[in-house]
Amino acid sequence: MAVRDPLLPGDVELTERRLIMSVVEVARHVFDAAAASIFLMDGDTGELIFTAVSGKGEGHLPGTRFPRGTGIAGWVAASGQPMIADDVAEVAQFARHAAESTGYVPRSIMAAPLIRYEECIGVLEVLDRSDALRGELADVDLLALLATQAACGLELLLRLRRTHAAAAGPGPDDVHVLLERIAARLSPGNGPASPTALKLLAAADELLA
Repeated sequence: MAVRDPLLPGDVELTERRLIMSVVEVARHVFDAAAASIFLMDGDTGELIFTAVSGKGEGHLPGTRFPRGTGIAGWVAASGQPMIADDVAEVAQFARHAAESTGYVPRSIMAAPLIRYEECIGVLEVLDRSDALRGELADVDLLALLATQAACGLELLLRLRRTHAAAAGPGPDDVHVLLERIAARLSPGNGPASPTALKLLAAADELLA
């Protein structure tokens, strides 16, 4: 009886979504907060992408992008340092216009970077945590721990994705490159083609068809 691979490529992406969603749900519950979210950074543009949201905005914010450096999350991503703002009105890094565009303007924000190999790949943010639970040093340590767990989990899933990609072998573009290379070697200038080489090309043609 065949044993199914527990994390096939499609499952890796699903597991990634579940992982970061579980982190924001735990963060929201632990801090009794109005909302918690994870931004991941676009490696090409540096934009911050709402990837998982629990609480306020969870129905419409995932997938929303903000320019590099926007707001407290942007500052945390750029500096690699956590931040607690108990009154966002007194913090220069707070971007009210960006908050208003989400449909919810918080009074307080905690944010911690997701670090992978000394590089920030995202930000874990908690909005309006309960006043009864505030103890800044303990809070920032706990938030940093959750962010570290999220970053480690994402790193493991990234490695799994790379492993599956390597095991899958060359994709269609790679196949065409190889065929072009073989065809070039079979050109008239390189002498007559061997029967074996011609059979190889015929078999490749049949597979692609």
